[in-house]
Amino acid sequence: MSSTITYTVTGMTCGHCENAISEELSALAGVTEVAADAKTGTVTVSSSAPLDDAQVRAAVDEAGYELVGRNA
Repeated sequence: MSSTITYTVTGMTCGHCENAISEELSALAGVTEVAADAKTGTVTVSSSAPLDDAQVRAAVDEAGYELVGRNA
């Protein structure tokens, strides 16, 4: 079962920020697509398996940013 979830992330200001977050999240098991948007402060993650919010948060932290919420 695939899923797509959008998260709110603080600290992104440019394309480099988007790339850093996308790279970390793409490394998670099952992730098929990542779309980071510095303008809106969101990251949309598509996955072929259920996403673990703790793993997503850890990947965003590793990239140097803060995941502040999961959007409906």
